[in-house]
Amino acid sequence: MKTVGKSFIGAAAGTIFILLIAAVILNSTFKENDKQTKQTDQISNMQQLPVHRANYLIAQEADFVRAAEKSVNAVVHIKTEISVKSSTYDDFFGPFKYYFGQPNRMNTYVAFGSGVIISPDGYIVTNNHVVEGADKVSVTFNDRREMEATIVGMDPATDLALIKVDADDLVYLSFGNSDEVKVGEWVLAVGNPFNLTSTVTAGIVSAKARNINILGSQSAIESFIQTDAAVNRGNSGGALVNTDGELIGINAAIASHTGVYEGYSFAIPVNIVHKVVDDLMKYGEIQRAFIG
Repeated sequence: MKTVGKSFIGAAAGTIFILLIAAVILNSTFKENDKQTKQTDQISNMQQLPVHRANYLIAQEADFVRAAEKSVNAVVHIKTEISVKSSTYDDFFGPFKYYFGQPNRMNTYVAFGSGVIISPDGYIVTNNHVVEGADKVSVTFNDRREMEATIVGMDPATDLALIKVDADDLVYLSFGNSDEVKVGEWVLAVGNPFNLTSTVTAGIVSAKARNINILGSQSAIESFIQTDAAVNRGNSGGALVNTDGELIGINAAIASHTGVYEGYSFAIPVNIVHKVVDDLMKYGEIQRAFIG
């Protein structure tokens, strides 16, 4: 009896153990299948969700061609002539020149610059230092026509001058708004460097309201737009335009140790130009209030 009872108990225990193992395996299998089913459902749901492509801003190339076409015909080459009396006997006779009289001769000095047509009836803005002291001012248009110009007025404090030619229906540049110009904005410099007429260079606005202490006037007003557009001798008085071909400045100076472009150029903001031009047209001089 004891022997049979022990065998039965052992057999029953073995059967229960096997059943437990089977139950564990089945439970694990069900859980794995359930997990895979849930993952499949999630993937299926993800595939059913609407797909939206990321929208990337693509930088458009600046339209330099249109701006250049609008500008080159409104920028002129300016030649100035200054006559200076000099004695041919000064060096030869020295202090005895007074005994032999002082025969004088006229020496004519020629300088060049640029200007911007701002009205169809012939008003042209340029730098004061381009026409200051000139006895004769000549203007050459992009189509090679040449005309003499008269000086309407000058403003050393801003290095601006207004001249005029007797003409009608000229191509001219419209004023932009220099207050809206932003650092990093593309610009074009248009002028006549080294007598190379209708030259266009491109760059960006590097800084605004720059004071470089270059104007000699005690009441100098400096608030230059700084750019890296190439500007050289002969560019003075030329146009700085935006990509819409609007005038935003008058090129006036470069920062250089050699006298040629080294990476920085400066233009007078057109909002200052507009005020000066209006005064010169109306009064022939600048209307400013002084405190003191």
